[in-house]
Amino acid sequence: MEKNDGTRAYYLFGLRIIGDFGATLAVPAVFAAWFGTKIDASWGTKPYALFACLALAFGLSAFVIRKKAIAYGTEYQNLVNRYDHPADRR
Repeated sequence: MEKNDGTRAYYLFGLRIIGDFGATLAVPAVFAAWFGTKIDASWGTKPYALFACLALAFGLSAFVIRKKAIAYGTEYQNLVNRYDHPADRR
């Protein structure tokens, strides 16, 4: 195995985390904003439903991010055990 395989694996792992966390934050926030605005328009409660939906999206996103962070931490440890950590190379 080439030494660059480990470095490439770390970079790909980092990019996967960035994409996954970004989608986990963005999708619920956009949906909550859209849904809250629709509820506010139909019920005439401007902006209370929007704030409630965004708060719910924030709470759900925080819960999902925490679970994913724990899973990614375990996966990172497996990656470290598989390859030498690039910072340890001298």
